[in-house]
Amino acid sequence: MNEPTFRELKARSQKLKPVIHVGHDGITDAVVTALDQALADHALVKVRFTDHKAERKALAAELSTRTDSRRILLVGHTVTLYRSPKE
Repeated sequence: MNEPTFRELKARSQKLKPVIHVGHDGITDAVVTALDQALADHALVKVRFTDHKAERKALAAELSTRTDSRRILLVGHTVTLYRSPKE
């Protein structure tokens, strides 16, 4: 199976609704665990920052690092992350 291109992932991410919400507690172990599971199930996941909006770039980078995923799109208060499905 070929890896989808950045352009394909970006197009697919437009239709997604946020699955994970990062609230006033920030990035907790529970958020990372839930995101890790969502990435395992769906590969492409949208995360919404309901608080800490000023730090969204740093938080998106931290989520990407902690879940071994790559950032596809950061628009407004949402970030879309992708992790290749394990075979």
